[in-house]
Amino acid sequence: MEAKFSPKVKEVISFSREEALRLGHDYIGTEHLLLGIIREGQGLAVKALKSMDVDIVLLRKSIEDAVTGKSSSNIFSISNISLTKQAEKALKIALLEAKLNKSDTIGTEHLILSILKNKDNIATQILDQFDVNYEMFKDELDYLKYDIKNELADDPSEEEDEENPFGDERRSAGKKGSMVKSKTPVLDNYSRDV
Repeated sequence: MEAKFSPKVKEVISFSREEALRLGHDYIGTEHLLLGIIREGQGLAVKALKSMDVDIVLLRKSIEDAVTGKSSSNIFSISNISLTKQAEKALKIALLEAKLNKSDTIGTEHLILSILKNKDNIATQILDQFDVNYEMFKDELDYLKYDIKNELADDPSEEEDEENPFGDERRSAGKKGSMVKSKTPVLDNYSRDV
């Protein structure tokens, strides 16, 4: 199985470049990847963070405060910005996280998990201030995935009819005066006797 970046992660990487440029940095670090995830705002990673009662606005401000004053000199083009070794490693580990979770695509949740694996980066240290670590985040993802799976299972369009679990003509087999002939001899006799 060869995992690839989801459209959301591609957008996150693009946003990360823009966030680095906005902050005056000539590199993309894990903190910029996290800012990109927050800016994208729709991925499973943000849903999990919100579910863990993380104030996303406060998280963003904390990241920006932590990197303020670390700007480089003149940056005029996004193309001049490259990934730090930590950010590059986080993207590679995200691939492994996706494979571990049997996913064909690398999602924002895999990117956060990969960032959290390394305790020596700014993003992980800030997430730690919000009581988010690898194990807790992974547990929250498992809970959300289980919840989503149950929601899909409870979808009425997918559910069998409660009155008629067979979904065929047997619906009226037990009703008085029914003339519908069942395909099952037992039900056929039952409908005539009623």
